[in-house]
Amino acid sequence: MATYTGISSTAFRHPLDLQAEQALRGLPGFDLIASKYMEFFVERPQLVYLMGNSIQVGPRQYSTIYQMFRECVRDLDVDPEPTLFVSQNPTANSYALGQEHPYIVINTGTLDLLNEAEIRTVLAHELGHIKCGHTILIQMAIWAMNAASAISEVTFGLGNLISNTLIFAFFEWRRKAELSADRAALLVLDDLDTVMNTMMKISGGSIKYGHECHLREFQKQSENYQALDADGLNQVYKFLVYNGAQGMMLSHPFPVERLHYLQEWSNSSEYQQIKSGNYQKSSSGVNVDAGTPKKNQEVEDLQRQIEELQQQIESMRKNNSDE
Repeated sequence: MATYTGISSTAFRHPLDLQAEQALRGLPGFDLIASKYMEFFVERPQLVYLMGNSIQVGPRQYSTIYQMFRECVRDLDVDPEPTLFVSQNPTANSYALGQEHPYIVINTGTLDLLNEAEIRTVLAHELGHIKCGHTILIQMAIWAMNAASAISEVTFGLGNLISNTLIFAFFEWRRKAELSADRAALLVLDDLDTVMNTMMKISGGSIKYGHECHLREFQKQSENYQALDADGLNQVYKFLVYNGAQGMMLSHPFPVERLHYLQEWSNSSEYQQIKSGNYQKSSSGVNVDAGTPKKNQEVEDLQRQIEELQQQIESMRKNNSDE
């Protein structure tokens, strides 16, 4: 366990996260989505729902989890302390949302599957999203997709500006944001095996047969997955699977891919510098600017890739429908 007093999220945010966010903010329609989101979305009803339909964690409710949570909040220097809820749901999952009143929800399925160190990993990961200011963009993505699907029934003044390209960009960013949150978990736990083991369990862990799963085999699986890229066609298939070729776009990278990125960072001088106390500090809390950053070449390249991806998926769907 390590504490990073005053740490800025800039110290550990993954560059792919930053690039994908810049590309997203630079797309036509983003500014309108942001303004309409602020107009229509209110986060308080969600808090009312959670207060009425889950357990709010505190000193006398899930006290062990609350103590772990407070330590993670301290270690990542997250202020103010988010609210933590436990939801009755057998799926091993958790999420962080909220801007003015940030909160984290962790399912009972997660608590039942993981040990204490692994639960701490999940809590640190979700706090990483809050520390990086991800939550407002995640909410905007959810809202934009729901609004787009309701355009035929309800007008939000969005029209065709909620384009497929913008939706692709939201998903691309959401996947890259997970890499930053994984780094936050590693910083707090300071134990790569624990973080990787958590990913393995959430991928396909079993309460009954979990003792038959081995992390080293999962690492080999990750290496084999990376090796698929030797065939250029596999790279195309990966890209398409992530982006809806099978009917659903994925909001998270595959766990074996997250494993790869995290292992790389754990061996980097950047990670070692942060661990030694040499990191960028921030004197203020999380601040998410709704403005559009200046474009650079990397951002323009990513936008072009998203547009090309959209064309590939539409072509594949057309071919499937013609068969």
